[in-house]
Amino acid sequence: MNAPLYGPPDPELDRLLRPLFRAAAPAGGAAVVVIRGDERTVACRGHAVRSTERPVRADTRFELGSVTKTFTGLLLAEMAARGEVGYDDPIDRYLPADAAPGYPQERPITLLHLATHTSGLPRLPDGVLPGQVPRWFTRPYATFGPAHLLRALPRTAVRGTPGTQVRYSNLGCGLLGLLLANAAGQRYDDLLAARVCGPLGLMDTSCGPGREEDAGYRRGRRVPSFRLPALPAAAALRSTADDMLRYLQAHLALDAVPLPERADAAALRTALNEVRRPRTDGRRGGPRICLGWNHRALPAGAAEPRPVGGPGAVGWPAVAGKPVVPVLAAFDGAGPAEDGEVVYHVGAARRSTAFVGFSPRAQVGLAVLAGGQPLRSRALVQSAHETLRVLIAEFGEG
Repeated sequence: MNAPLYGPPDPELDRLLRPLFRAAAPAGGAAVVVIRGDERTVACRGHAVRSTERPVRADTRFELGSVTKTFTGLLLAEMAARGEVGYDDPIDRYLPADAAPGYPQERPITLLHLATHTSGLPRLPDGVLPGQVPRWFTRPYATFGPAHLLRALPRTAVRGTPGTQVRYSNLGCGLLGLLLANAAGQRYDDLLAARVCGPLGLMDTSCGPGREEDAGYRRGRRVPSFRLPALPAAAALRSTADDMLRYLQAHLALDAVPLPERADAAALRTALNEVRRPRTDGRRGGPRICLGWNHRALPAGAAEPRPVGGPGAVGWPAVAGKPVVPVLAAFDGAGPAEDGEVVYHVGAARRSTAFVGFSPRAQVGLAVLAGGQPLRSRALVQSAHETLRVLIAEFGEG
């Protein structure tokens, strides 16, 4: 395995990455990770902090937003591989007796439903939206803690029968993290560090601010860091390009990241294989849902990605009282044959946008971490999808 290349990539790869860097907000820096077989590249542009002109580096921390959900899915798969929880366990098993949401008891919500957005739970907990409006451009969710969540759950209505329809829910994935923490008797961030981040060597990935991260700006003013104390498992992680390189490597090849020689290392290897397996059928043209990841077939040929409406990440701004959601590029070309697949997720937080995607068959991966204004995220996400598609096509031809 080749050591990562830091700095300017080779001319051909530099050409492919230029549109991606152009799509990033001028006011915020960006770090891009590319994996093509045994080749690893980390390329950075811009400044992490305007006032000091400190450049973005491979160890600059960015908010991951909803890419956090992929870590929560991996944690679920790891605990299931150990036999500590089961995918079909009802959520009541890990909640106080008076804290379960109202839903048809003949078909309870399970841990798998939470991980695949099929629980029927709404996007956010009941009562959280009114409190966020006065703080929308600062820290809208900072005062909504775990105790508020447990009080809100009993009055949270469930739409439809659990397991029958995909409805994107930050509440569902955030609740999953709380239930896993309850099952293990640890806080979510401590549990994630012990079971996922530590074994994979992701030393700069955590929920806490830690070192100063890349700063986003709105109208020339610095945007505060994102905080979500009630639902950290949905969108609270911060990470670096170096760590996302290791994270991608682990998902592309189970032996790419050496794990500690412990008996429970087998559980994490099993989990890495489980999380990328589709659990829904992708009806209505949407992506299939894995454990925290989205999954799409990659058609043969050079079909252009077609934008489709998709759910937004926690922290996305509102216009006229309605949330503005990012448009995810779908690999829905007209080619009848499939020559691969892509697994991906997008995150948009207060100060940055993240994209992580990979093709297990092509052994190609791409991670994009970019600071700046959230309203530019749509163009950046579209460019990231297209860049990944081109990387897969060109590497496959090589």
